[in-house]
Amino acid sequence: MLNEHLPKFLFPRTNPTQGKNPVFATLHRPRKVLIVNQFYPPDYAATGQLISELAAQLGNLGIQIDIFTGQPGYAFEKNSAPKREAFDRVSVQRSRTSRIFPLRIRGRAINGLLFCLRATLHLLKSIRNYDILLVTTEPPYLPVVGYFAYLLFRRPYVCLLYDLYPDVAVELDVVSPRHWLVRFWDWCNRLVWKNAQGIIVLSSTMKARVTAKYPAIADKVSIIASWADPDRIKPLDKENNWFAREFNLTHKFTVLYSGNLGRCHDMDTILDAAKNLENEPIQFVFIGHGAKLSSCLERAKTLELDNCLFLPYQEKSVLPYSLTACDLALVSISSGLEGLVAPSKLYGILAAGRPVAAICERDSYLSKLLDLARCGQAFENGDSAGLASYIRYLAADPQLAQTIGQLGRHYLKKNFTPQIIAQQYLEVLSPTKPHPD
Repeated sequence: MLNEHLPKFLFPRTNPTQGKNPVFATLHRPRKVLIVNQFYPPDYAATGQLISELAAQLGNLGIQIDIFTGQPGYAFEKNSAPKREAFDRVSVQRSRTSRIFPLRIRGRAINGLLFCLRATLHLLKSIRNYDILLVTTEPPYLPVVGYFAYLLFRRPYVCLLYDLYPDVAVELDVVSPRHWLVRFWDWCNRLVWKNAQGIIVLSSTMKARVTAKYPAIADKVSIIASWADPDRIKPLDKENNWFAREFNLTHKFTVLYSGNLGRCHDMDTILDAAKNLENEPIQFVFIGHGAKLSSCLERAKTLELDNCLFLPYQEKSVLPYSLTACDLALVSISSGLEGLVAPSKLYGILAAGRPVAAICERDSYLSKLLDLARCGQAFENGDSAGLASYIRYLAADPQLAQTIGQLGRHYLKKNFTPQIIAQQYLEVLSPTKPHPD
């Protein structure tokens, strides 16, 4: 079964969705942009890390970027960060952050609402200083703040959808699809999306979900993927990797899951594959935190898995070493959540030059991307036997694993570098006409 895929590994194909260079349809590039996102470094949250890199790249393009964010919410060992910071063309202002049960759904909802209130107060004082506003879905209802800024001050805004709510909450059985809150949220989304200058989604399946809900906005929805910096994260042999040596990973085929162990990620298929391989020289490493961490630890204990190592989030400076301390890396999306979430961890794996195994639905964008890049294989949710066979297959042929990883890195450098993605963001952020001061 696996051998039929071998000829595809020889040359990566061109991604038709990435085939054109952005061409600005307007001369009215923004001079000053405000980005609002609840998390930002030193927080470990992936959204904050991505926003910090995006801001730096937009700054390199001559745009003044201001960030409004909160104090660290994931990086609890760092109780606070400076209220204000400035780096070249990027300025950061941090609001006080609530930490009410941050790993529980209700706690995160309350914390997010309080951040939205603080963001609204900030905009009331400063929105006229900006040409355009970029609001994310961190927290999920933050785009409403952008709509209010437009309504009150006629400042344009762009919505960056990391996750699609309330659909995620419905799929996770947090709320019924017929609940009044879901209907109200959908109504708010339509209002916000209709009045936005642009809407950025992370995958083709996410765009399909959005346009199915509101076909009238299809022409303003742009697919812009996440990214990783191939100059910062580079392939590194495990024998020369201090992280791999420190955790005794150099002599075993190592399978890595790095990032959020959250409700939207299929961890059961991974742990079942680990059980299938428990008597073989294969090591599973989980790096991160999230709502499913405790259940993963408990299940690994129940299954008596001695081949599973759990480590905390690593500092950003450690990522070039932690991501290259493996031979294969994993990405997963829980069943039913395709098009509602898009794991950003994929792109760091590609930069590291490691093959990818994705656990997802059959029609996932992940499956299509891996096929285009020739950098790995996708498995349906629950197919732990297929995942275990693929791991065993690559473990028996390290040279093949290395070749597949190199193809993934090549594909990233052609499509998903910070420079390429920043140009795509700038096109969406550039208004069709100047806005009155």
